[in-house]
Amino acid sequence: MSLNLCADELLVALADHSQITALTRYARDPDMSLIAKEAQSLPFAYGSAEELLRLHPDLVITSSYSHAEYLPLLRDRKVKIIDLPLANSVDDIIAQIRVVALAVGYPERGEKKIREMQAALAHLPAPAGQGRSAAYYQRQGYLSGTGSLVDDMMTRAGLKNLATRLNKGALSRLSLEEIVTYRPDFLIMGQKANPSQDMGSLMLQHPFLTKAIPEAHRLFIPAPLTLCGSIHYPEAIKILDKELETIDNAQR
Repeated sequence: MSLNLCADELLVALADHSQITALTRYARDPDMSLIAKEAQSLPFAYGSAEELLRLHPDLVITSSYSHAEYLPLLRDRKVKIIDLPLANSVDDIIAQIRVVALAVGYPERGEKKIREMQAALAHLPAPAGQGRSAAYYQRQGYLSGTGSLVDDMMTRAGLKNLATRLNKGALSRLSLEEIVTYRPDFLIMGQKANPSQDMGSLMLQHPFLTKAIPEAHRLFIPAPLTLCGSIHYPEAIKILDKELETIDNAQR
């Protein structure tokens, strides 16, 4: 049973589907999950204590920072627990694949997925960033900084993370005025403008920001590729490279 979106993706990739007692409800959400289509036919739960008791899982994959209150309950029932922290690098992703693959009884599947991911990384095109600056700027001014998965992606795409220059940690905030002052060459975002977005997201379309960093310098990575470190990690870098090449070709 999974209590973690990132664990959902690993379970679907590595376990027999008959082994899956429940995924999280987020697994079916295409705005968050890379396995939304597959998850439609798999059981899910809301992650309540009552569900844990009713489903009697042998293994629960969770995150201590989000479900710490359940850990004593699980330990009392001798349930095996895997605490899956955020994966912030390729090495983290590989380690998590191995842990989950071993736990579900298919270590060879894990090694196969690792080889596939490493091969995809090895065949990526030359980085298109050319040392230019970028900021992964999200709703309410959140910024992904040094040590984050997005920072790793940017480095592999040949971009310099503005957050690193500003000595920002893995997650920080930067006001609209600040991001305009520092004016990176590109803004990386999770999705394109949507009229139904909340106020926190609409700030990303503020005329002040658009004038400083025009739409032509926005790079978009589907949010599910940045929420979790997964076997699909190389796809995010490929998308970044392609978007950069598209911008450069348009300016020639």
